[in-house]
Amino acid sequence: MGFNCGIVGLPNVGKSTLFNALTQTAAAEAENFPFCTIEPNTGRVGVPDDRLEKIAKITVSANVVPTHLEFVDIAGLVRGASKGEGLGNQFLANIREVDAIVHVLRCFEDQNVTHVDGSIDPVRDAETVETELMLADMESLEKRIEPLTKKVRGQDKEAAATLQLVEQALTHLRDGQPLRLMGLLEGKGKGMRMLQTLTAKPVLYVCNVGEDEAATGNLWTKKVSAMANEQGASSVVISAKIEEEVAQLSDEAEKAEFLDALGLNETGLASVVRAGYALLDLITFFTSGPKETRAWTVKRSAKAPQAAGAIHTDFEKGFIKAETIAYETFVNLGGEQAAKDAGKMRQEGKDYVVQDGDVLLFRFNV
Repeated sequence: MGFNCGIVGLPNVGKSTLFNALTQTAAAEAENFPFCTIEPNTGRVGVPDDRLEKIAKITVSANVVPTHLEFVDIAGLVRGASKGEGLGNQFLANIREVDAIVHVLRCFEDQNVTHVDGSIDPVRDAETVETELMLADMESLEKRIEPLTKKVRGQDKEAAATLQLVEQALTHLRDGQPLRLMGLLEGKGKGMRMLQTLTAKPVLYVCNVGEDEAATGNLWTKKVSAMANEQGASSVVISAKIEEEVAQLSDEAEKAEFLDALGLNETGLASVVRAGYALLDLITFFTSGPKETRAWTVKRSAKAPQAAGAIHTDFEKGFIKAETIAYETFVNLGGEQAAKDAGKMRQEGKDYVVQDGDVLLFRFNV
């Protein structure tokens, strides 16, 4: 399982072009007018990971299966979205369902593509969307106060704790601070998740630039990077147009040559995935055998039974142990048997915290 990211931004910033390129589909139309995307389109893409192929080659696996990343293309928001302007309410609801927000910002000039505010200013655009999300959160939380207050009068301790959290969250929002910046998240993550607030979600800013600036960025991307650093967020620079062209190339060598000619080391998808994994604190582990080598995604703090559960719930229920080989060891020694012979395969119990790149074999009893 991968993770779920909602692609948001103002109209005409390149969201749907990026979505189409990343998912290599034409599910979302990319047109030069607002509200082209009426329903949120969802696409799943394999997460690029060089380690997967190297493990599969050693194991001589018949199939190679990457872990997946899910993108949800959510229509462009405008000022007043929190009050239902444009198609706001519907899409604010869509954002509530995702794990993280990929906020696409227009950092390119093009007289043929209109901007809803008439000029290019990605920091202003980010603030516009952020403001709408904060207003939506305030409205949602304010509606909770009365019913929670009634429960508190009835001596409901859980309601009292929730009410306190709601009031603290509202204070931060009224001060113009998104909830992901407040200390309330520490130790109260579950409570915040139950509130289903929009601004508590981690954000990755994607600066969409012209093809000739994909390798270097520009003045706008530097401003976005500074803004992201102040917020403890992340930003990446990509060109949706380049991603669109790369998506049309099926030969890997041809892709590499094309990217190299542009001064790029990797695709925008790889950049977004790497930044997204860091944003959500995710890691990848592998399972490998003659039938298939497969990548799996779990939270960095996941223990062995949870990792087993990512494969199948029965694996977690009947977990006995995990036979573990570090990726570097697996590759350097040449596989499972060589690692065993060298005494480098470890048997780990239910308290083992899975490490990024672990090659795991689970023993279980159902």
